[in-house]
Amino acid sequence: MSNITPLHENEIIYLKGNEGTIAVVKAGSDPQYFLETNDEELVLGLDSEDIIVGSSFSIGEIAEKGLKCILFSIRELKSPLIVLPKDHPASKRLKIAVSAGTNVILSCDIVPGTHPEQNILCSKKEFMGGEIKGVKGGIEINNIKDFTFKRCNFDI
Repeated sequence: MSNITPLHENEIIYLKGNEGTIAVVKAGSDPQYFLETNDEELVLGLDSEDIIVGSSFSIGEIAEKGLKCILFSIRELKSPLIVLPKDHPASKRLKIAVSAGTNVILSCDIVPGTHPEQNILCSKKEFMGGEIKGVKGGIEINNIKDFTFKRCNFDI
């Protein structure tokens, strides 16, 4: 199933499932981001139509607020995206994981926060195999079936 929906720089979109929540914002007008790994710092040069996607492993208002705050911190405050080593104990405690790029594929078969490849993001099983693409003026949602959709202003 493919679905294209408008998304503007001043908006956030939530895809809400039964167990998890996905949030999407555009990369914005100053789309240079930093990716920090254990060994190096990488510069991600994104296009303004690219996306930043957060995945919460819970649902409800707290999950939505947490996603908005983390995405706001990354996009507006230029906080870096952090990649943990695969055996890092904090990965078991992460409540939200984030990825950024032209497209993001959702997977429940990876360890949260440990993938420097920014086209894959840990999610709950209900979103497994889903893909979100940044397109001109919006996003394209593929292979996600059962979710409710919510659009909000992207401000704190």
